[in-house]
Amino acid sequence: MARPVTIFSGQWADLPFETLCTKMKSFGYDGIEIACWGDHLEPRRAVSDPAYVEGRKATLAAHGLTCWAVSGHLIGQCVGDLWDPRLDGFAPNRLAGKPEEIREWAVAEMKLIAGTAKNMGVTVVNGFMGSPVWKYWYSFPQTSEEMIDNAFKDIVRLWSPIFDEFDRLGIRFALEVHPTEIAFDYYTAQRLLKEFDYRPTLGFNFDPSHLQWQGVSPVIFIRDFADRIYHVHMKDAAVTLDGKAGILGSHITFGDTRRGWNFRSLGHGDVDFENIIRELNAIGYQGPLSVEWEDSGMDRDHGAREACEFVRKIDFPPSEVAFDSALKKE
Repeated sequence: MARPVTIFSGQWADLPFETLCTKMKSFGYDGIEIACWGDHLEPRRAVSDPAYVEGRKATLAAHGLTCWAVSGHLIGQCVGDLWDPRLDGFAPNRLAGKPEEIREWAVAEMKLIAGTAKNMGVTVVNGFMGSPVWKYWYSFPQTSEEMIDNAFKDIVRLWSPIFDEFDRLGIRFALEVHPTEIAFDYYTAQRLLKEFDYRPTLGFNFDPSHLQWQGVSPVIFIRDFADRIYHVHMKDAAVTLDGKAGILGSHITFGDTRRGWNFRSLGHGDVDFENIIRELNAIGYQGPLSVEWEDSGMDRDHGAREACEFVRKIDFPPSEVAFDSALKKE
């Protein structure tokens, strides 16, 4: 059976939820991975007002759409990050420039997002966790091992009470392994699971695009973290090193063709989606394939419609028989 094709609403948060649903149904999607910002899903209302949640469910149903996961990316970032002015854009305006208050708000909000997922009838929250040491990734001035150790301990300290609430409600958290996160590649993902003593609450929202440009194999990531793939993003990236551009982006804006890499609409980059589907089949993943559409060089309506068609074309079920079974003599 084909996996459902959904779209992440985060890049469409400028649209009212009703408008978003109408548009995505017309593009051919089966559902929405709903972001907890903009007009799409408000955690406090979703926990305190049953009518609000029923309204969101009714809007989805009226458009023939389903929700399999909700997203708390921006809020989760505020839990583990060290504050700088950019973080103010993810928190309420009244908290601007107040690092501890932003973190306190984010911890409380992430617990509400677990309740939001429960009330929406889903079991997975996708998101970020932030990182106290991302800015130290290049060890100059020197980054000590103690600093890295303490950063992982801080993340465990901050997120354990949040995960307690997730466990109470039967919700899992799927971290999107991503630069700026405490787990941004293979080895940091491996370490994060170990630091949490392999707590089942924590898994991954697999997104190949962030692995691709770093030179990490998306297929190996799926294979080695098979029991922790709780959700899947479909997103492409192209590496275009030309002798001038570097892999670090040169402080050039996304979409600029001079960059050494860019996110691309599905099928227009370097990600090997066929082998990703084969590996997802091998681990028995039957959840949604959620398009996270990002391509600054393409009209987003065109891209989202084309991306839905691409996912349906590239997805295929595993074989139920050995290809040579019919060659056996009775």
